[in-house]
Amino acid sequence: MHSQPPSRTRRTILRATALAVAVAAVASGCASDTVQRGFLPGYEDGEVTNQTARITSLWTGSWIAALIVGVITWGLMLWCVAAYRKRKDDHRLPVQTRYHLPLEIMYTAVPIIMVLVLFFYTDRDMSAIVDKDVEADMTVQVIGKQWSWDFNYVDEDVYESGQHLADVGGTMTEDAEIDGAPGTSEALPTLYLPAGESIRFVLDSRDVIHSFWIPAFLYKLDMIPHRTNEFVVTPQREGVYAGKCAELCGEHHSGMLFNVEIVDRAEFDAQMEELREKGQEGQIPVEGFSRLQDPNPVPASTEGEH
Repeated sequence: MHSQPPSRTRRTILRATALAVAVAAVASGCASDTVQRGFLPGYEDGEVTNQTARITSLWTGSWIAALIVGVITWGLMLWCVAAYRKRKDDHRLPVQTRYHLPLEIMYTAVPIIMVLVLFFYTDRDMSAIVDKDVEADMTVQVIGKQWSWDFNYVDEDVYESGQHLADVGGTMTEDAEIDGAPGTSEALPTLYLPAGESIRFVLDSRDVIHSFWIPAFLYKLDMIPHRTNEFVVTPQREGVYAGKCAELCGEHHSGMLFNVEIVDRAEFDAQMEELREKGQEGQIPVEGFSRLQDPNPVPASTEGEH
């Protein structure tokens, strides 16, 4: 007959399990905001966009579910090791169970249910995040190029063109050599966005595959030559954020950076007027530029031919 562990051992295991669950619950309640966000970028005074809370919830929920499964799995494994270990005075062969239909059904059905639940929440949130049919207050076309960015403010009919940065500390000269001059964040192109207004981003690439990524937005999207990708988002928290390319795109990929400033409407209008005063009116086309693009390109006319 198969030996059973002493009742004291079982009580000890149950108490230890209950204590671990209690400690985990208290720790989760006392955890910092960073931990509660699953170590994703975020701010205590508000969400950066209308989608960051949804993304954070999906991320942390997935990790919590994974941790629960892990704790249960490891707990059962350790319990079996302790409860059914070979004892000194017992030299009999344990009962051998070849089939256990209820158990087999359980460990087949439970993972399927878990995957279906995860799929449901992922599909629900991703459908909302990538929905391109929603109305947008304005449109910004972003053009990726080796190794900088062009921003077309479509509704305002102005543009910002970034020069090729070799890395954070240097720029590209006409002969494609690093000039070695120290660089600063002020030398990077800046994307201005009005807070509280929905923005349709139209993403294009001029040469190779890039990826438009603003880490604080918790979202990135590839930029593929001859293919346009779009997404709509509403910036909410005013501030300065970093943007970068998230797809290895060549020798100076690490220098393909830009700044993002979310400002109020008055400041945004002032920045658009400043671009007009610089003569940066019109829209920069996607095609027709070489790798060593003129830092002051001639924009495409937005008016019909006469």
